This record gives sequence, C-alpha cells and structure tokens, in this order.
Amino acid sequence: MKELAWEMAETSRMMRRFYDRRASTVGVTTAQWRVLLRLAREPGLKQVELADRMDVEPITACRIVDRLEEAGLVERQRDPDDRRAWRLELTAKAEPILKRLGDFAEDMAAEAFAGLTASEIKAMRATLGRVRENVGRIETAERVSA
Repeated sequence: MKELAWEMAETSRMMRRFYDRRASTVGVTTAQWRVLLRLAREPGLKQVELADRMDVEPITACRIVDRLEEAGLVERQRDPDDRRAWRLELTAKAEPILKRLGDFAEDMAAEAFAGLTASEIKAMRATLGRVRENVGRIETAERVSA
C-alpha cells in the first residue's frame, strides 16, 4: 500500500511539473496559476479560505494575491457580511490567461492519459474519489478528537 501512495504522489508531482513548464510561458508561477484556477472554480473566496484550500499560510496566500492584484488579474472586494474580510474575484484581464491554462490542461491530460480507455479513466476517477473521501473522513475525525 505504501508503494501505491508513493506512486500517486510521484505521479501528481510529475504532472504538476509538466504543467508548470507550460504555464510559465504565459508568465505565471506555480503558486499564481494555482490561485487563478482555484478562484475560477470558487469565485469569492476569502483569503483565509484560499490559503486553506492551497495548503499554505494565510500570509503566503496574501503575498500571492498581492502580486496577482498588482498584475490586474485579481481584485479584492469587501465582504458585505464582514467588514474585516475581503472576497477575491478574478478580473476580465485574467480570462485569456485562464483560457490558455485550460488549453494546457486539456493538452496535458490528452498526453498523460494516452492509451487509457474511457472506462479505465472512469474507474480511476471513482477510485481516487473514494481515496479522497477516506482521507477527508480521517482528517475530520482527527480534528474533532483534537
């Protein structure tokens, strides 16, 4: 089992490195493209929520957002329910970059999963989903008991 976990982690690392090389051609770092894609999936996140989803400290997320805001790709908007909080939104300037990042992801997936059948991919997704559910359940139980 530990070999399977290692293989999953190593595959994820290799795929991220593969994607990083392509994403760098549009002028974004690993941390920046991760933020852009996360905000595309979950617009309006608070910075603390973004940090949690990216597994980084809030100050780290703040610095990344600062750079993206300076580049005009992200904007902070006051949270209407909490004056102390900021919600993060992508700007129109981010749209062409997200399009390119999406194209890179499609190309990478086609290359990485070449030779696999649709049923193999469906089974793999289901299996990985169950692994994530198991890990999520364990993490929740550990937080509750701590």
